[in-house]
Amino acid sequence: MFDVVVIGGGPAGYVAAIRSAQLGLKTACIEEYVDAKNNPTFGGTCLNVGCIPSKALLDSSHRYQEATSHLKTHGIEIGSVELDVPAMMKRKDDIVAKLTGGIGGLFAANKVTPISGRGKVLADSKVEVINTEGNTEIIESKNIVIATGSSPIEIGSAVFNDTNILDSTGALEINKVPKTLGVIGAGVIGLELGSVWARLGSKVTVIEAMDDFLYMADEEIAKETFKDFKKQGLDIKLGCKLTSSKSLKNSVKVTYENNGTSESMEFEKLIVAVGRKPNTSDIFEEDCGISLDEKGFISVNQNCQTDVKNIWAIGDVVRGPMLAHKGSEEGIMVAERIAGKHAEMNYDLVPSVIYTHPEIAWVGKNEEELKQYYPDKTKGINELNYVKSIHIVAVNNEVKEILWILEKDFFHEISVKTVNILKEDIITFDFLLNDEKNSSSEYSIPLTYLYEPNAAILKAGAFNIITKHLEVFKLHKNCKCR
Repeated sequence: MFDVVVIGGGPAGYVAAIRSAQLGLKTACIEEYVDAKNNPTFGGTCLNVGCIPSKALLDSSHRYQEATSHLKTHGIEIGSVELDVPAMMKRKDDIVAKLTGGIGGLFAANKVTPISGRGKVLADSKVEVINTEGNTEIIESKNIVIATGSSPIEIGSAVFNDTNILDSTGALEINKVPKTLGVIGAGVIGLELGSVWARLGSKVTVIEAMDDFLYMADEEIAKETFKDFKKQGLDIKLGCKLTSSKSLKNSVKVTYENNGTSESMEFEKLIVAVGRKPNTSDIFEEDCGISLDEKGFISVNQNCQTDVKNIWAIGDVVRGPMLAHKGSEEGIMVAERIAGKHAEMNYDLVPSVIYTHPEIAWVGKNEEELKQYYPDKTKGINELNYVKSIHIVAVNNEVKEILWILEKDFFHEISVKTVNILKEDIITFDFLLNDEKNSSSEYSIPLTYLYEPNAAILKAGAFNIITKHLEVFKLHKNCKCR
């Protein structure tokens, strides 16, 4: 009997397993992935055929481009530059092998039991494991964490053939630079892979069905980045929907719609990168209590708990961005919750990065989303005239809620009530807004102690009145302390 069984050994799964073991829970991690030599390998898509190998190739291709195109402007002459694609691929494979092997070491150091095979959730907290030889084993656990990841979406107009119509995995195994390369999808994966081969000499065309480029990023950043990519030689066709593809002897012919007109192009290789889908097929029995949403993701609450109390789901199989660091953070949160600790995630603060040149990154809502979130500023400002009180709630010194109490035709003094809820205590501090405005503080150079108010008080802006209340000094406004 295990305390925790994790199904899936990717960034979400192996992190959840390691953290569970560190918290004293008897833990196992099941992974069905095997390498080219049929050896069990942990790390999931990210380490084996995703984030890590793609970044290795991005780094190599960037260095090649620097050597062939940019070093001369720095006064550096290096003569003839030759490209050895097999050597580049070997470096990529060596990096993958080193990192995946490192997971095994971490499992051993933290006493996580690795299990090779395909896991399936059964009723009554049991997990079925079918190994590579077809043998079946039943494992019992107090808690089950599903972290089975995702896989590339295949579209009917461009079916993968592992020869010249490739998914993101196949794009990492191309053994020579194609003269022409087509990429379906101008998302993160499409742009990164397109950049790799464009730097190495391919003429790259990116076909994107949406009219907007990088709709999820800030509009101004997306526009400037689009210009940069065009300068780099990436031919990005927006608002073009792929209708068909035909694999020929040495090429792929694609047909797409562009403003109602059918157009065709021919490429030596075609990469299809239109997104990923959660791996939720046949990973649990129907009667185990787990449910899926309309997009095939496992339904979970804000803490990644499924409809079954002791079954959790994390990473690409649940809502939110399909990002390795998001899955890892969910893994830590779930492990700590299983261990009886308080843990939570702020999904509004998950960063996104595209490792092109220039690199693109963002976190939180973009400008357009904020405009939609706060559509009518005038109405809100006018109603602030009727504020009666402001309530600020912090939990463990982190502000969670701000409540504005409005009362029609109220124009009296506004009261501010703060509360910081700690495990061992509840700290409150109330004041009148005008009292803060009309108060002043005594200043001093740094003394022996430094007092920092809790987050709720800081959010309320009670900087002067709190010094009066506690009879403390503020740092001298002209001091040059660091």
